[in-house]
Amino acid sequence: MSDPVKLAVVGAGLVGQRHISSIAQVRDTVLAAIVEPNGCPDQGAPIYPDLAAMFAAETVDGVILSTPTHLHLDGALQCVARGIPVLVEKPLATSSAEAAALTHAADLAGVPVLVGHHRRHNPLIQKAAALLRDGAIGDIRAAQCTCWFYKPDDYFEIASWRKEKGAGPISVNLVHDVDLMRHFMGEVETVQAQMAPSARGYANEDLAAAVLRFESGAICTITVSDSIVSPWSWEMTAREHPVYPSTHQSCYLIGGSEGSLSVPDMRLWRHEGEQSWWNAISATTMPFGAADPLINQIAHFAEVVRRKAEPLVTAQEGYKTMQVVEAIQEAAESQALVRIGAPLEAVQSVA
Repeated sequence: MSDPVKLAVVGAGLVGQRHISSIAQVRDTVLAAIVEPNGCPDQGAPIYPDLAAMFAAETVDGVILSTPTHLHLDGALQCVARGIPVLVEKPLATSSAEAAALTHAADLAGVPVLVGHHRRHNPLIQKAAALLRDGAIGDIRAAQCTCWFYKPDDYFEIASWRKEKGAGPISVNLVHDVDLMRHFMGEVETVQAQMAPSARGYANEDLAAAVLRFESGAICTITVSDSIVSPWSWEMTAREHPVYPSTHQSCYLIGGSEGSLSVPDMRLWRHEGEQSWWNAISATTMPFGAADPLINQIAHFAEVVRRKAEPLVTAQEGYKTMQVVEAIQEAAESQALVRIGAPLEAVQSVA
């Protein structure tokens, strides 16, 4: 039996606590250290004020960065410089330029980076992606993605950085949905968008909508708001995390030339006989497995650390999703159609 994989969690906030809990549920992994400058409840592991102090005192096999986004690049580069695989929470960085710098540095050092788009580790998403890939709805023509919810005031009060520009729902929440649309539909070619300022008076937006055109010709309309009372968000429909109430609704509609799929209820709609609006249409609920994607992600990261698996969501994937998120913000501010920038191979490192 191999030795347990020793993991450090950097940032013990809402997401960091979930990573800590997940590590405890994954065989052959152990929480070796926590980095949290503000301290945290005892988790049975030593706590350090910063990464430098932790690296000076501990030997770890992998690091999980669940810090505020503006700290991702520096923390990840510290890990890469030491040859330590790192799981970086989404979004990968504050900009695509930073994401490119991290990706180049990791590639040059041969250090694997896993991006924390944990929904891709959900068996439900894996089943949906397989159905779409295998042509269950024919050619994908369009998708509708809804990401509406209401964050309470204390969500912002306990972490004031959430009120700042760049920390609105486009980068913090919509990044997940953009990543899944890319996963389902391929690469985005152009973006148009609108956004509205925070109704609470914060520096960031609290409402946005975008039209994504994919290289395949498919079109996706996507909206996000953290100030709308609604049952239509991944959190309230996917039943991934019991802290959110379940509404038994769906938040994604994906339409094709031979059928449509709603997610996460996994209802596959097709006409009976010839494809025609004159013919009856019915749904089949497709079967899928159930497992906590964050636990799956930790188990996968342990295999990445052991060099027994390639990252399911690479730094390059995180970079491409960052490009789309950045394009949504640019399109909303400029009111112009924005083309997705150069592929990573054409971007010079800014590290």
